[in-house]
Amino acid sequence: MEPNSTRLGGSLQVASVQELSKEQLATVPPRYVRPDQDHPIISNTSSLPQVPIVDMHSLLSGDSMELELEKLHNACKEWGFFQLINHGVSSSLVDKVKFEIQKLFNLPAEEKKQFAQKQGDLDGFGQAFVVSEDQKLDWGDMFYMYTLPTYLRKPHLFPNLPAAFREVIEAYSEELKTLALKILILMAKALQMEAADMRLLFEEGMQAMRMNYYPPCPQPELVMGLTPHSDAVGLTILLQVNEIEGLQIKKDGIWIPIVPLPNAFVVNIGDILEVI
Repeated sequence: MEPNSTRLGGSLQVASVQELSKEQLATVPPRYVRPDQDHPIISNTSSLPQVPIVDMHSLLSGDSMELELEKLHNACKEWGFFQLINHGVSSSLVDKVKFEIQKLFNLPAEEKKQFAQKQGDLDGFGQAFVVSEDQKLDWGDMFYMYTLPTYLRKPHLFPNLPAAFREVIEAYSEELKTLALKILILMAKALQMEAADMRLLFEEGMQAMRMNYYPPCPQPELVMGLTPHSDAVGLTILLQVNEIEGLQIKKDGIWIPIVPLPNAFVVNIGDILEVI
C-alpha cells in the first residue's frame, strides 16, 4: 500500500520467461545470468533464524494485546518483515485468488499479448524497470496493475481481463485495503502515534498488485527470480500461491529464506513507512 503520490515509470517490453522455459533449454541465455548478484541459498536452511510470527487475533484481543503489540513492534524494528496469521481474510477468498492467478498465467501466449505492458506503463505482463536492451533480466514474469482507487486502473486492461479474475480481485483488493489499514494503525499504536495521523497518510493512498511467476530453470544457481531490492511503498502484503521457499531477506549480512506458513501473509515494511 502506498500513500497518495506520483506513480512509477514504465518498462521496455521483454520476452516471456514462461514461454522461454517451455523450450527446455540446457543452459540459461546470457542475459539472465547474474554474476553481479549474491547466489541464492538453495541448500538446507533449517539452522537459520526465521522471521517473527504475529497473530492479528491476539493484536485485537484484550488479554494478549500488549504482548502481541510488542512482538509487532520488535518485528518491524529488527526485521522489517513478519508473517501474519489469523489475519481475518477468508481462506476461501485467498484460495480463489491463488486459483485465478494461476489461470491468468496459464492463458495461451497469444491471448496474453493483449495484456502486455504498453510503452511507458508497468501495468500488464512483462518485467519491471527494464530501461536498456543490454540490461540483465530476472528469471520470472510479472503481471502488474493498480487496483485502488479504481480510477487508476487502465481502461484498456482491467475491463478486458477474464471475468472470474476481475471479480475475485475486486473482492481481494478491498479486503487487503482493510487489512493494511488495520496493520498500519496497530503500528501507529506501537509507536505511540495518533491513529488519525496514520490514516491521513495512507487511507486514500494507492494500492497495486504484482503477481510473479517463476518457471523452472535449468541452472537456478545462475539466475535471480527477482533482483534484490527494497520495496519503495509503505506496506507490502505478500501471498504465496504455493509453499515453495522462494523469498529471501537479508538480515545482518545473511540471506535468510522465509518458510511460508499455511494461511499466512508475509508483511514487508516499505521504504516510505521506514522514513515516516
